[in-house]
Amino acid sequence: MYVIESKTAAIGCMILSLCCLGSWPAVLTLLERRGRLPQHTFLDFTTANLLSAIVIAFTLGEVGKSTFQTPDFTTQLLQDNWRSVLLAVVGGVLLSVGNLATQYALAFVGLPVTEVITASITVVIGTTLNYFLDDKINRAEVLFPGVGCFLIAVFLGAAVHYSNAADVKAKLESLPSEYKAGTHREGDFYSSIRKGEDNPEKEETDLESHEQPVEKAKAGTAGFFVELENKRAIKVFGKSIMIGLFLTLVAGTCLSLFSPAFNLATNDQWSTLPKGVPKLVVYTAFFYFSIAGFLIALILNLIFLYRPMAGLARSSLKKYVKDSKGRSWAVFAGFLCGFGNGLQFMGGQAAGYAAADSVQALPLVSTFWGIILFGEYRRSSRRTYVLLVSMLLMFVAAVAILMASSGRRGHRK
Repeated sequence: MYVIESKTAAIGCMILSLCCLGSWPAVLTLLERRGRLPQHTFLDFTTANLLSAIVIAFTLGEVGKSTFQTPDFTTQLLQDNWRSVLLAVVGGVLLSVGNLATQYALAFVGLPVTEVITASITVVIGTTLNYFLDDKINRAEVLFPGVGCFLIAVFLGAAVHYSNAADVKAKLESLPSEYKAGTHREGDFYSSIRKGEDNPEKEETDLESHEQPVEKAKAGTAGFFVELENKRAIKVFGKSIMIGLFLTLVAGTCLSLFSPAFNLATNDQWSTLPKGVPKLVVYTAFFYFSIAGFLIALILNLIFLYRPMAGLARSSLKKYVKDSKGRSWAVFAGFLCGFGNGLQFMGGQAAGYAAADSVQALPLVSTFWGIILFGEYRRSSRRTYVLLVSMLLMFVAAVAILMASSGRRGHRK
């Protein structure tokens, strides 16, 4: 199997992982804002996630020489290592639940805030646990200042959220003078949004029949936020942000524990394996990890098809199969997440899982996509921009410090 032995290669894996893991939430957000049901998106997403693990297992897990201590993927499938497999399964379940909570949280509090809070919780809890599980191979005097940067970043992220929310509220209050005649029905405008009277299907019908063409609102304006609400699958106007923050905390807690569980699966710190049985290699553990994540996501999303959350429309398997619009993007997001996780584990096994938690600095990537794709923070106040830049700079410092703490795990002989 392929083994990473140098810190440079491990850090390279972490950087690639950061790019992948910071991008997939943007793709899911794009689909939700275009009106695709999250249940449909997540079924495609989790299937691609599993396929990525299979690809990694049968390629990187099979190349090179297989030894007793580092067997290839197919050899380990027949060994008595079910205790370590169980820990990998727990990690997969935690990641799947965390990703699912993230999917819904994205709609309520936005891409940057969701990633800031979940990433910070993950690093503070997960990094601390991994540091001790890895027998302190990472330099504490460098590692924990990096964790401190993440703590500062989460408070800055909360400040960004509240400042931006105030900006959006001010824009919406100016709506009657900004919203052009003919773009909404008579009566109370905000009530019509909450009741869902304006919907994407009606808008599409009007466009197709060339009746009352409406100019697309500019990003960051009140009209932009109204158009977004009409199109998106999860309606958030009039709903408390506490729902989104609660989902974000659930996601952060789950995501903070999956990496320590994977660490235990591959390094057997609890000495659960029988004598003479080698530890799980990264590729085998990731295979079981991904199967567990796929199964739990499949079960939950099949339930949500018929008993939807957050006021979503009821669906069915038949409707899901027919809903091909956006499927390729959901599959792409699943591969990004799968390969991102695989690269994180490969880097963590070589340089320490505590240092690999630097890939949780997702806002460095997700904020970029939020601005480019979704018009986040367009026409916001100066205070919001100052807080946003401060938050990003703190994440840059955190990533650099955490990666600098990388150690080198002892070679198996």
